[in-house]
Amino acid sequence: MLELRVNSVLANISANGDENLPATFESWVRSRSLRTLGTNAGSDALAFQGWRRFKEAFAPELIARAVRECDRPVVRCFDPFGGSGTTALACQFLGVDPVTIEVNPYLADLIEAKLSEYSLDSLAKDAGNVIDLARNAEANNNSLKLICGPRTLVEPGVDGKWVFDKAVADNIFNLLNSINSVNDENNRRLFKIILGGQLSDLSNVRISGKGRRYRGGWRSRPVAADRVFSAFVESLTHAVHDIALHRNRASKCYDLRRGDARRLVRDIEPVDLVVFSPPYPNSFDYTDVYNLELWMLGYLQESIDNVNLRHATLTSHVQLRRLYPAAPTVSTLLTNVLERLEGRRSELWHRDIPAMVGGYFADLTEILSNLQSKLNPGGRIYMIVGDSQYAGVPIPVAEILVELAKNLGFEVLDTEASRSMRASAQQGGAAILPETLLVLT
Repeated sequence: MLELRVNSVLANISANGDENLPATFESWVRSRSLRTLGTNAGSDALAFQGWRRFKEAFAPELIARAVRECDRPVVRCFDPFGGSGTTALACQFLGVDPVTIEVNPYLADLIEAKLSEYSLDSLAKDAGNVIDLARNAEANNNSLKLICGPRTLVEPGVDGKWVFDKAVADNIFNLLNSINSVNDENNRRLFKIILGGQLSDLSNVRISGKGRRYRGGWRSRPVAADRVFSAFVESLTHAVHDIALHRNRASKCYDLRRGDARRLVRDIEPVDLVVFSPPYPNSFDYTDVYNLELWMLGYLQESIDNVNLRHATLTSHVQLRRLYPAAPTVSTLLTNVLERLEGRRSELWHRDIPAMVGGYFADLTEILSNLQSKLNPGGRIYMIVGDSQYAGVPIPVAEILVELAKNLGFEVLDTEASRSMRASAQQGGAAILPETLLVLT
């Protein structure tokens, strides 16, 4: 059934004569209107974005603007915080070779799945085999069991709560087991990513703010076990359409590095442009957003794997005990902020917040310092950053980074307001936190 659907998609594209057309950036974004460059929220969805929904990914139009404005021809573009792969994918459409670092293994696979080339015939055949194998395992009750991971994931869970009903989890593992038997690495990665993109909808929870919340009435409205297969078929069909329609991108190269950006940035070759948005210093570890994918798909095997992943992320959260890097002392604004936070320590919800804020700017200073030797003459850095606030003390991230960048020898070409984000509920929830585009050279 799935092989037939995939072949039908490919036949329709071929019949319309679209399979050999060049996949231009303009044909991808379709001149859509944008609310802001800082987020895709509120704008028309694009091909590839539906593989896994991202609320806060910045718009690919930012990459096109950066390439256009750069003072030198852009051959290589670098993003040290790859995320959903917006920078790398936009670069391929623009004929620029992307270099990307991503620490989260699930997101790294998502990026690579978007950037890879596929044999469409092989993709269709493997897709059909995956569903057939999974359904046979379901019929014979041969599901692959979850050996490790939080007990709250699968029924019976803990204290009467669980994320996935047992029948749903069994079919997820049936599908994952059949995916893992696919020989073609690109196809196998794509299928795994597509399954991951459906996990939230197949669960009893919703990703909300900084955590998960159980759906209202989830016990009385269970997810149908067979929906695992139907959701996978539907999502993969759309993904194949994206791949087939946009396969002739101007650049098919990519360089994806997996790991801690603070370390790996030292090893990249010179680039002409850098575009990125680092995690914001909002005390939240973005790893939590992807816990379902990381555990259910086997990226994490033991609790120590989760701890190691948290340690490899930017110092923007207080989710684990760690040694925080010393705050830079060259920014008057940062020194003032840290003094004010120390003065209100009794009002802070976590005692490590001042150290985390200082460590955050130490990390970004290290990255900017390393980028200085990687940026070709006339190259530019485009950064989208967001402010935070604790106990009524605002953290003016963009202004502090301007001071730090100037101290490193960068010239600040622009500081452009992007939008206002909402503060946490503890801070009143008002839209008072600026998001800013910084342009450096």
